[in-house]
Amino acid sequence: MNLTQDTIFIPGATSGIGLALALRFQERGSTVIIGGRRQELLERLRAEHGFGTVHIDTSDPESIRAVATEVIGTHPELNAVVLMAGIMVAEDWHSPEGFLDTAEATVATNVLGPIRLIAAFIEHLRAQPRATIMTVSSGLASAPLKVTPTYNASKAFVHMLSESIRLQLADTGVQVVELVPPAVRTALMPGHEDNERAMPLDEFADEVLTLLETQPEAHEVLVERVKFLRFAEVRGDYDEVVRILNATDPHANGTAGRR
Repeated sequence: MNLTQDTIFIPGATSGIGLALALRFQERGSTVIIGGRRQELLERLRAEHGFGTVHIDTSDPESIRAVATEVIGTHPELNAVVLMAGIMVAEDWHSPEGFLDTAEATVATNVLGPIRLIAAFIEHLRAQPRATIMTVSSGLASAPLKVTPTYNASKAFVHMLSESIRLQLADTGVQVVELVPPAVRTALMPGHEDNERAMPLDEFADEVLTLLETQPEAHEVLVERVKFLRFAEVRGDYDEVVRILNATDPHANGTAGRR
């Protein structure tokens, strides 16, 4: 990514990590279009920061197709898409009532959403001299949090999807970059904003920007705090990492979040 001149679309950027990165991309000189489901937030952010804004539901294929047409039409120079939108919801797999609806909604947003967004933008991105698809996985793709099974699995999917399409698109000008957040103090789940064990949002976003600027060819964007999870199997301490993660998690009774 060239943050001094890119045109970047970020679905899922009305709050949390998405908004923090949108602000920093814009400060560096990029043109930023943000998408989200909450129209009042979009209007406020457009007024306060000058973002381009679009209403999008990334669980709805028609919404994705319509927004892609709109964004490409108004910003033909678009050359980066950050697949930020996602949900994280606690589940109880002891009975179908405890997980089935949640699991299906998580797959629709976290798995089908990125697939459909890439499908909607890939031909346009391939036509640019250089372009970027940034996927967003999680440290939980590498070590599971017991209360969010489908979220963990959806982020493992995003990781392997990123690895695979990077190989396929190596003959194009499209770079595939995977952002791998640790727990960050956002509203993704109840209590996350006040979780002292989670990384402060501004600290995370600043470190991400530093990594993007100093390691422009990196396949993964890994802040130091996420390496405890990301490399557990490589280090050989996976079982201990999983034990620590689930012994200290304060969100066992959390319900839902969306970014």
